[in-house]
Amino acid sequence: MITSETARNVLNFILFQIGWFACVAYPGLLGPVLALAFLLIHFVCVSQNRVAELQFIGLGTVVGSLLDGLWFRLGILDDGSGSVLITPLWLVAIWALFMTTLSHSLNWISRKLWLACLFAPFAGSFAYWSASKIGVVELPALGPSLVALALGWLVVFPLLLLARKSLYPELAP
Repeated sequence: MITSETARNVLNFILFQIGWFACVAYPGLLGPVLALAFLLIHFVCVSQNRVAELQFIGLGTVVGSLLDGLWFRLGILDDGSGSVLITPLWLVAIWALFMTTLSHSLNWISRKLWLACLFAPFAGSFAYWSASKIGVVELPALGPSLVALALGWLVVFPLLLLARKSLYPELAP
């Protein structure tokens, strides 16, 4: 395990960014497998409370995957087929990677909840828009899709931070 908090945060940020891109660029099996490898590296090198963090990552991954599944069913997101029944594995993998950041490289945002409410709608929507530009997902009605994504992130991101604070206080540095 890396002892320097700064080094852990930098590694966490890098693993998330590369993992996000891997999942978007290779949405088949390769992206999620790489994401799993990055999660293992995270637990070996970054995580200091592995059991609690694994539970928190699991909780957030389920919540995020259900939200993405709802967006697919409502037509906010599309994979080009119009027939997504469950959230694609590459998106589930991104949620798992994203959840690692809430206790590490993005922990700073939890200190002021208003920051989460300010940044999450833009950052969350931007991630999906970026994925649509790469071609792995579609935003069928760009404006309404971006508004729905922003509203979803406005609600979910602060709730995940509050869940971490109340259910897993040992994850807060």
